[in-house]
Amino acid sequence: MTRTPLRMAIIEAERILHEAGVDSPRTDAELLAAHVLGVERGRLPLVPLVDPSVVDAIGKLVTRRAAREPLQHITGTGWLGAIPLAVGPGVFVPRPETDLLLEWGLSVAPRAPVVVDLCTGSGALALAFANARPDAVVHAVELDRVALSWARRNADIRREAGDTPIRLHSGDVTDPKLLASMESTVDLVLCNPPYVPDDTPVPPEVADHDPDIAVFGGPDGLDVVKSVISCAARLVKPGGWVGIEHDDTQGESVPHLLSARRVMSDVEDHADLAGRPRFATARRRS
Repeated sequence: MTRTPLRMAIIEAERILHEAGVDSPRTDAELLAAHVLGVERGRLPLVPLVDPSVVDAIGKLVTRRAAREPLQHITGTGWLGAIPLAVGPGVFVPRPETDLLLEWGLSVAPRAPVVVDLCTGSGALALAFANARPDAVVHAVELDRVALSWARRNADIRREAGDTPIRLHSGDVTDPKLLASMESTVDLVLCNPPYVPDDTPVPPEVADHDPDIAVFGGPDGLDVVKSVISCAARLVKPGGWVGIEHDDTQGESVPHLLSARRVMSDVEDHADLAGRPRFATARRRS
C-alpha cells in the first residue's frame, strides 16, 4: 500500500477549494485534514504520510466544502471564545466577529454579574461568557425551536464539562413581557440578532445553510434590533450595559437608536479587526 504525503493531499484540497471560491482555502483544507485525522491543526506537520483511506476521506469532505457547505457543518463544531459549540442545520454558525462583543462584555461586567444573551441561537455568547466567568448568572433567550434545541445540547455539554450552567428561556424579544420578573436587575445584555437587510446578497454558506430567521432583519436590517434595544432598556439596571452586534452598514443607525432611549448614555460604536463597524454599546444612566 502506497502512502501519500499529507502535505500533498492538503495542497490538492486547497486547490479545489480555491477554485470553488472558498474564502480561506488553505485554512479550510488543513482543518478538514485535522478533522479526519483527529488531531489539532498545529500537529499536522507531525503526520508526514497517510494511508489512501485518509486521502479519500479528506477528499470527500473537501467535495462537500467546495459545494459551499459550511466548514462547521462538516466538522460539527463552531467556536466562540474558548469553547467549541455543536452546530448544524437549523442553527446560525457563530462567527469570529462575535468574539469582539464577548471580549467587550467580559471587560465591563462586574463581579458576579447577571447576564442576558438575547437571540442566543446555539447558545454561543451565553455559554462562552459562562465559561469565562464562572461567577456569572447567565440567561439565554431564543425564539426558534430548532435553534433552542441546539442551545440545550450545547448547554448540556458545557455543564458536563464543568462550566456554570446557564438558564435557557424560550421567548421572543418583541414580547414586552419577556423576562418581566428581571426588569432593572441585569448587569449586562448581549445580543447578536438577525441584522442583515433583506435584499443583501450573502455567500452560499449563509444563503443555503444559515436559517433566514437568524440572518435577515427586515428592509433595513433593524426590525429585531429595535426590539432588542427596547427589551434591554427594561432589563438593565442603572449602571448596567448593553452590547449589540450589527451590520457594517449600521454603524450610525444602531448607535442612534440607542441614543434615542433617554435611559441610555455612553453610546459608542466599535469596529471589527478589519476596521468595519461591528457592534454598538451603551450604559443605562445611574
